[in-house]
Amino acid sequence: MVNLALMDKVLDVDAKKKTVTVQAGIRVAELVDTLREHGLTLQNFASIREQQVGGIIQVGAHGTGARLPPIDEQVISMKLVTPAKGTIELSREKDPDLFYLARCGLGGLGVVAEVTLQCVERHQLIEHTFVSSADEVKKNHKKWLSENKHIKYLWIPYTDTVVVVQCNPPSRWRTPKFTSKYGKDEAIQHVRDLYRESLKKYRTKAESNDPEVDQLSFTELRDRLLALDPLDKDHVIRINKAEAEYWKKSEGYRMGWSDEILGFDCGGQQWVSETCFPAGTLAKPNMKDLDYIEELLQLIEKEDIPAPAPIEQRWTACSRSPMSPASSSQEDDIFSWVGIIMYLPTSDARQRKEITEEFFNYRSKTQTNLWDGYSAYEHWAKIEVPKDKDELAELQARLRKRFPVDAYNKARMELDPNKVLSNAKLEKLFPVTEVQHEK
Repeated sequence: MVNLALMDKVLDVDAKKKTVTVQAGIRVAELVDTLREHGLTLQNFASIREQQVGGIIQVGAHGTGARLPPIDEQVISMKLVTPAKGTIELSREKDPDLFYLARCGLGGLGVVAEVTLQCVERHQLIEHTFVSSADEVKKNHKKWLSENKHIKYLWIPYTDTVVVVQCNPPSRWRTPKFTSKYGKDEAIQHVRDLYRESLKKYRTKAESNDPEVDQLSFTELRDRLLALDPLDKDHVIRINKAEAEYWKKSEGYRMGWSDEILGFDCGGQQWVSETCFPAGTLAKPNMKDLDYIEELLQLIEKEDIPAPAPIEQRWTACSRSPMSPASSSQEDDIFSWVGIIMYLPTSDARQRKEITEEFFNYRSKTQTNLWDGYSAYEHWAKIEVPKDKDELAELQARLRKRFPVDAYNKARMELDPNKVLSNAKLEKLFPVTEVQHEK
C-alpha cells in the first residue's frame, strides 16, 4: 500500500483563476482551511472531511445538488506517477482521454501525486431542515430538485417520515426565522427517555439513572439504543420512530459557511452500501429515484429487515469521467445516490458478526430486487467483492455493461504492466486476460 499522508502540501493558490494545486495526500479539512485564507472553497463536499483529496477523486466521491457534479469533475489537471512511464501530466488539453479515465481511476492507473482543482468563492448557505411525508415529497420533488442548490432526503424506515434538508445561498429578499420551536434538550428528551426505558428492559434499573445520558448527542444515543438489541426489528422500529420525532422537533434554519453547513454527522462505525442510478434530467426528472425508495421501503417491511435510519438519498449532475458511477455523455443527465446502513455500535465480536451478516443479507435483497431494474451501481468506495465464483462472474459481467472495462484494463497494462499498483480487489473486479496483458 502507498501511503501519501506526508504528501499533504498546498503547492499553489491562484485566487484570480480560483484554482488550487495540492499534493494528493492533503486532507479535505486541511485544504479547506487553507482556501479560507484566500476567500475560496470547494464547490461541493462529501460527508467525511478527513479523507485525502486523492482518495475522494479516485473513487468518484460526491456531495449533493442536482446541478453539481461529483468531486472528480472539479479536477482540471493532475500528475500521475506510473511504473512504466514515470510521472505524466494530464489535463483536458494533455491526453484528454487518459485524463478523464484517470480522474476516477480507482488507484489502478498510477499514484495520483498532484491535483489542480477548480474552486469557487467562499460563500454562506442557509440550511432548512424540515419533516415531510412520501406523498408531499412526490408532489414537490421536481420543484425541489430544480430550486435548491443542495438537497437531500433522509428516509426513516417503518415510518412515513422524510427529513428534507435544503441548502441555498442567503437571499437579500427573504430572511428566515432562525429560532427553532424547540430547544436542543426538548428535541432530544424523548430519545433519552426511550434509552432509559430500554435500559430497564435490557439491563438494570440502576443504570437507567446514569446522569451521563443527558450529555449524549442524538447519534450517540442512537448508537447506545441500537447496541442493546441491534437486530430486533421491533426495537429498531421504536428507535426509528424516536428519530422521526427528534427531527420533527429539530426543524428550522441555520446559516454558516458552506464547508460547515454541508458536513453531516454519520454516527459511529457502520456498514454502508450506496448505489448510483440515472434519474432523468433536471428539466425532466423521471421520478425513478422516488420509485426506487418506495420499492426499497416496501422490501424492508416485507422481509422484516431491522433497518435503522436514515436511508440517505442525494443527487448529482453527471461526470465526464467514464469510470464514475455517474458518468454520462449527456450533460443534462442527473443521478440519484441512495445509501442503506447498519451501525456497528458495539465492540462485542459476536454481535458485530451478527450485524455484519444481517447487513449483507439486507444488501443482497436490495441488489436482487432493485439494482438491475434501475441500472444502479455501487459507489466504488463501498463496493463489495463476492466470495462466490458465480456471483463474482456476474458482477464482472455487470460492470462491463456500465463501464469501459477494456479501455481501463488497456491503460492499466500500458502504465503498470507488472501490476505494481494492483490489488486483490482490482484484479477480481477487472481481470486482465493473457491477450490483453501481451498487447
